[in-house]
Amino acid sequence: MDLKELLEHFDKGEPFGEDPEIVLSMRQHIQETRRFLFEINNVWHEDETEIAELFSKMTGRPVGKGLRVEPPFYTDFGKNIAIGDYVFINSGCKFQDQGGIYIGDETFVGHNVVMATLDHDIDPEKRHILYPAPIYIGKRVWIGSNVVITKGVTIGDNSVIAAGAVVNRDVPANVIVGGVPATVLKMITANKE
Repeated sequence: MDLKELLEHFDKGEPFGEDPEIVLSMRQHIQETRRFLFEINNVWHEDETEIAELFSKMTGRPVGKGLRVEPPFYTDFGKNIAIGDYVFINSGCKFQDQGGIYIGDETFVGHNVVMATLDHDIDPEKRHILYPAPIYIGKRVWIGSNVVITKGVTIGDNSVIAAGAVVNRDVPANVIVGGVPATVLKMITANKE
């Protein structure tokens, strides 16, 4: 199974874990991603554009202009991430991206943020079955340190996710959320100066 077919399977949200062809293909792409991560995280880079170029090669798609990624960065699949312009990803972030991670322009991602696009089956006999769903992050979002965002979540433009929050449901635009699970704490109003 080639990457295009694998991504189509993941993007449909179809469960996987029992079909050896899907699992083998995913593992092959994970191996390739590990090579890129080793270079991103363990080689000195003179400027941030080198890391952005490696990130683009790892994902197999262009990244937005002005991308900054502070190593170390971790992802287990690495092929289903789309990044807008002027995105900043701080150190220690972990992306589980089989379901797809989409980050809008001018978004800031704080230290140690986890984005997880997979869940295991609850039934212990079927726990090897995985269910993918995408994470969509709007434009100009600020995600604080140590936030966890779970599969299937959409975060609206301009919103702020407070440090340590667990986001397990959609977040509207122009709000600040925090807590476990994250709830709306206040609305964001534009500065009229």
